[in-house]
Amino acid sequence: MTIQDIQTWLDVGPTVAPWLAAGAVLASSLIVFVITRVFIARGLVYLAERTESEFDDIVVEQLRPFRVAWIAPLLVIYFSSGLLPDAAEFIRKTVLLLVLWLIVITINSLLNAVNSIYEASRSYRGQPIQGYLDLGKIIVGVVGIILSITIVTGESPVVLLSGMGALMALLLVLFRDTLLSFVASVQIQSNDLVKEGDWIEMPSYGADGTVIDMALHTIRVQNWDNTFTVVPTYKLLDTPFKNWRGMEESGGRRIKRAINIDLNSIRFCDQAMIDRYKEIDFVKGYLEAELAEVAPEGDADQTDPSAERQLTNMGVFRAYVTNYLKNRPDLHEESMTFLVRQLAPGPAGMPLEIYVFTRTVAWIEYEAIQAEIIDHLVAAAPQFDLRIFQEPTGGDFQSLTGSHTVAG
Repeated sequence: MTIQDIQTWLDVGPTVAPWLAAGAVLASSLIVFVITRVFIARGLVYLAERTESEFDDIVVEQLRPFRVAWIAPLLVIYFSSGLLPDAAEFIRKTVLLLVLWLIVITINSLLNAVNSIYEASRSYRGQPIQGYLDLGKIIVGVVGIILSITIVTGESPVVLLSGMGALMALLLVLFRDTLLSFVASVQIQSNDLVKEGDWIEMPSYGADGTVIDMALHTIRVQNWDNTFTVVPTYKLLDTPFKNWRGMEESGGRRIKRAINIDLNSIRFCDQAMIDRYKEIDFVKGYLEAELAEVAPEGDADQTDPSAERQLTNMGVFRAYVTNYLKNRPDLHEESMTFLVRQLAPGPAGMPLEIYVFTRTVAWIEYEAIQAEIIDHLVAAAPQFDLRIFQEPTGGDFQSLTGSHTVAG
């Protein structure tokens, strides 16, 4: 028996037959929905849970078979719409719209699955494809809108598209950020500027932390204080930012710190000072080499300020700092810059700067090494008759006042 035969039979009862037809269509679609949902959808979930691969789990999770199962009863209603001739056109258009957008949603879900599988693969190196997938979602959505208009109006998509020329300027304005973001995403990935997991610093947006998500329109950064900063993707091309990935990949993090030496405490070394400094292991060899070079015949006075070359406590301390740092196993000595230098003296004294790299890039370990070095140098400076420069504090003024009172 064909649908036409059923229609002829239903036409006998003009009052009851339409309700019977509607009931029969709904019952059939319900049966098909139950079969699709219980056997096919549940079977896919069951198979995905029993396999060892995680990829099929991701696909099934994003696909949502129980939602896709609605397509089957909708198709039954579509092909059975001829049983209700008065509402057949309305039913077909409504069903086509529902099926169309179920397909659109399913395709977008599959694109999410592609992104999840890509990021879960072993070859993933933090270069996301989310931006391209977002653009694909936009294209799918636009196609869905065009087809929806076509279904409602009955016009060909070609006719509809040919009449959209006047709307191109408006579309360019509406999708300006999308176009800019897409171009920026291509340039960012082709030049490997930023990828997920990078530590970036972008002062103009208050971003200082790890990139945790890169989408088509935005890049989300989790700052070190656990706040989030959202940066437009295209802004990475016209706004200065710093990417710390090079430091992390190099295996060394720079320490660039200076301690200021009071200029009034720098002086030539006399014999007593030299004899005392020779007892310090880190400068003993340095002093012997320098003294032998100054007076190779042993007939020159190394403590004479008028000598061509004369040792200073500042120079000896610089040698001490160099040897002390070279004996630390947590610093790079040969593969990276290793420098101890004096900067130009100023109102705050003579800066003695260390410019070295640690063998770790971990933040906590790096800070501990840096603090330990500075603590040691500040404590060691008085052994070389040097004073660390410091602005006068309340205690200094109080001691001066007390001394003046006693003297008076």
